[in-house]
Amino acid sequence: MADPFGFMKYARVDNPIRPVEERIKDFEEMQNALSDDERRKQAARCMNCGVPHCHVGFFYAGGRAVSGCPNDNLIPEWNDLVYRNEDKRAFERLTKTNPLPEFTGRVCPAPCEVACNEALHGKGITIKDNERFIIEQGFKFDWVKDSGTPLRRNGVKVAVVGSGPAGLSAAWELNKLGYTVTVFERDDYPGGLVMYGIPNMKLPKEIVQRRVKVMKELGIKFKVNTEVGVDITAAELKKEFQRVILTVGARSARDLDVPGRQLKGIMQAVDYLTLATKQVIKDGTKATKALAGKKVVVIGGGDTGNDCIATAVRQGAAEVRQLEITRQAPKKRLASNPWPQWPMVSKLGYGQKEAQELFGGVLTSYEMTAVGFKGKKGKVASMITSKVRLFKPIEGTEQEQPVDLVLLAMGFTGAQQSVLDAFNITQVNDDYTTDQEQIYVAGDARRGPSLVIWGIHEGRMVADTVDQSCQVHV
Repeated sequence: MADPFGFMKYARVDNPIRPVEERIKDFEEMQNALSDDERRKQAARCMNCGVPHCHVGFFYAGGRAVSGCPNDNLIPEWNDLVYRNEDKRAFERLTKTNPLPEFTGRVCPAPCEVACNEALHGKGITIKDNERFIIEQGFKFDWVKDSGTPLRRNGVKVAVVGSGPAGLSAAWELNKLGYTVTVFERDDYPGGLVMYGIPNMKLPKEIVQRRVKVMKELGIKFKVNTEVGVDITAAELKKEFQRVILTVGARSARDLDVPGRQLKGIMQAVDYLTLATKQVIKDGTKATKALAGKKVVVIGGGDTGNDCIATAVRQGAAEVRQLEITRQAPKKRLASNPWPQWPMVSKLGYGQKEAQELFGGVLTSYEMTAVGFKGKKGKVASMITSKVRLFKPIEGTEQEQPVDLVLLAMGFTGAQQSVLDAFNITQVNDDYTTDQEQIYVAGDARRGPSLVIWGIHEGRMVADTVDQSCQVHV
């Protein structure tokens, strides 16, 4: 610990976010970086904790993760090294556990920060922003490529099916160990949800492309527009590769089974975000008028719901509203939700803030759902809403309101079952193995929908399991 009084000398300063009136005019990244000098002051705020809950406070209560980072990140160590201006050593400590910090440094909700000891009575350390600084230094000075270069090849071929955070993490780790890795992706570009499911203003696509470029330079092969069971069979993969890792995510979206669901203009949130991102890649980051004059409703909340709201704002929607089936969370922590647990409190996401500033009024209706849709000429024209109690519609509370686009952001139910079935998998174990000796499963496909950092962790762990199973060391 370089400065034992850093947390007393320096106030917390987050990376500045562009003003709403400026950022809604484009899809450019919302966040700007602090100066190097200010970043080192922020790193100096990290205390010499006896028990640093940011990375060792992660535990389970009733089977639920409640505190800190799940990825064993050595947070106090690299904070101290940033303060000392030893950025390369900080990079080495950070990437020892997290091979993809340019993703988490931008989109992670940072459970480490709310579990920070300083957050008990004040504001936690800017761990996420510090992480982003370190990896940008790594790319600037070419430490990233050097750190991923294998000493030699061991002749073992591994297929990774799916290129989201778990797939990229596993591919990076195995390639570094000397394995010959090929990544299969059904979309037209690698990255999974970090490429198409997260908007450009949160995670610029050149950041994903930069990582993929380095991975290709290091020898990792990518085969896009390739879906297992359609373009290549499970049998072909098992024949060509000694090990196959399935990191296909949890892309099966929860649907809304109500009258009128088949109407055009009602779509899954991820499909909408994918189309919007592809349009940005094709036409540039300037805001559009794609939804000019349109009334948009987002059903569901969370990060995906916020991303839909923000995207619709930048596409010129005339109105954006949101329905949440759950009750609004309290504004302050309850006694049953103490530090270092994640604070279950009500707060506005970036998209909600933008919509409220642009349109005014109350954006989100809580304890409300859609119970039907009506259309004209096959397109949705109105929505029937109802209040709910215990997640069930309350009879007699129905109201009809006009709508032009409905986005379903109600979460995901699990992995695409057809991929698991193609390999005859009936059991997935906690150690990433399956009842098929050659096949492994990791990421959201194994544990269900979760955070990017969980995907990275799972990818790192399954790579280690595969390496041990091969009993080959370079």
